[in-house]
Amino acid sequence: MILSRVKSILEAPWFERAIMTLIVVNAVTLGLETSPSAMAAIGPMLVVADRAILAIFVLEIVARLAVAPTAFWRDPWRVFDFVVVAIALIPTTGALSVLRAFRILRVLRLISAVPAMRRVVKGLLEALPGMGSILFLLLLIFYVFAVISTKLFGASFPEWFGTIAASAYTLFQIMTLESWSMGIVRPVMEVFPLAWLLFLPFIIATAFTVLNLFIGVIVDAMQSEHEAEARDERDALQIQTTQILEELRALRSEVTALRDRG
Repeated sequence: MILSRVKSILEAPWFERAIMTLIVVNAVTLGLETSPSAMAAIGPMLVVADRAILAIFVLEIVARLAVAPTAFWRDPWRVFDFVVVAIALIPTTGALSVLRAFRILRVLRLISAVPAMRRVVKGLLEALPGMGSILFLLLLIFYVFAVISTKLFGASFPEWFGTIAASAYTLFQIMTLESWSMGIVRPVMEVFPLAWLLFLPFIIATAFTVLNLFIGVIVDAMQSEHEAEARDERDALQIQTTQILEELRALRSEVTALRDRG
């Protein structure tokens, strides 16, 4: 009786909204704790609010485990919530004091609480297999251009192209288009006027081609995930409609039988 009552509370829409509100409030309080002026003014209140919200999260996890322990561990989002809350319970004294910074991970519970965000994350996970081959292609391009640029420009620009690792990092900056022209390519072209013949194909191959392949794979995975959810909803609606029709037929049969008796 008690567990059924707890289950009805956990599944109530107002409870989910309350948990999401607490997550947002907790994010604000954790952010204010980084402000010396805020801590000086309302520091004790922030600490109390943080501990109270954490206690509510712990009680929620315990309640869900008590109501449906098997279903809890089978749901990856519940396991994610458990891990995030468990990290906040680790003692933050001594050598573990650095873990205080990870309390903000509790904000990530919004991902499991908001269906739209869950779909985005699920779509990203579905895209990982397709992204693997693209990532390998990108690494291959980086290695080829890093070796070439190290051999060509390493002696004149050792800070940027002295080693393969340095060249790869410089090429990554060029790929992101962050100060690539005035900061790197033009100084190199003052010594090697034809250097643009190497850098422009690299930018076209990475920033404008391979990275767009990443976006295409992710969009395709999210679209597939959306279509799968829509198909599941249609199937569930069809099953519900079929059940209603069967009940109506049974009711019609009963009404007909009562008329015949009368």
